[in-house]
Amino acid sequence: MKNETVLAIIGVVVVVFLLLMGMKSEDLVPPKRKVVVYVSEDKVFSRPVLDAFEKKTGIEVEAVYDTEESKSTGVMNRLIAERERPRADVYWANEPVRAEVLRQKGLLEPYVSKNAEGIPARFKDPDGYWCGFSARARVLVVRRRVKNPPASVFDYADPRWKDRTVIANPLFGTTTTHMAALFVTLGDDRAEAFMRAMKDNGVTMSTSNGESAELVGRGHFDFALVDSDDAVSRIRQGQPVTMVYPDQNGTGVFIVPNAAMLIKNAPHPAEAKRLIDYLLSKETERRLAFADCAQIPLHEGVPTPRELTPIGKLRTMRVDYAEVAKKMIAIQPFLRQWAGL
Repeated sequence: MKNETVLAIIGVVVVVFLLLMGMKSEDLVPPKRKVVVYVSEDKVFSRPVLDAFEKKTGIEVEAVYDTEESKSTGVMNRLIAERERPRADVYWANEPVRAEVLRQKGLLEPYVSKNAEGIPARFKDPDGYWCGFSARARVLVVRRRVKNPPASVFDYADPRWKDRTVIANPLFGTTTTHMAALFVTLGDDRAEAFMRAMKDNGVTMSTSNGESAELVGRGHFDFALVDSDDAVSRIRQGQPVTMVYPDQNGTGVFIVPNAAMLIKNAPHPAEAKRLIDYLLSKETERRLAFADCAQIPLHEGVPTPRELTPIGKLRTMRVDYAEVAKKMIAIQPFLRQWAGL
């Protein structure tokens, strides 16, 4: 080897050494992959899922949650405000109507996950903008001592139950979504007539589904329309109540799935798709089924606790969630009048 070559190699080594000496140790480590997810599902239930994803993939999850005060709309409104410079990669909504609002505003990017296969088409957007998973059902929680228990939402208007029922304020939460679904299913005239008949029959309005379930559990009312997790919680607490999936011979039970979606111009699109794949997996659905939220898997064959009926054995309400989203806005004046506000 010629002296010139040796000197050149030594020179390169010296330069590299000097460069490395000037670098911090963290500069030598590749940047850690991460994904930013905005979450409407309760933190106590969603965080273990996100922790499991981190452990499985090595991808750091930065999660931003709704507060109790802005439940289900806080992070959605933040996504709308950040539309020009998105910070989030994924939105985990606790109901698909929120996904539809974002889709209609052009804030989502279509992505069809491999794990969306097997989830019934009625629980996902046909163009891939969002996909449902792990659902709540809108059920009747009924006092155990009641003879000939109600079997339909429409029993609220039956004189047999006059002054013996309670329902959460229809201006908020899943009760709003459910009322909008009834308007889509029945048409405006029939739905308005039902709600007026329910009010004329002496229904009491509570502040939330949880309060409604508690009032039934304590024996103040005979039944209430709530989310399935509210009913399961009271059953597990040993309260004297049962859970009825309504309208199994009619319109079917209304299902409220979670929804996962990819944000348009997401900063970390590859990691975002990995997270969506995980949220839609059978592993996640099993975890949420056996958590205290007791959510119903949308994939067939996922084990469930004894309190839940598999989705394939239920007659479910066939609604277009996009139409429900539009109807929620349209019926606000009527709901305010009905609630006396």
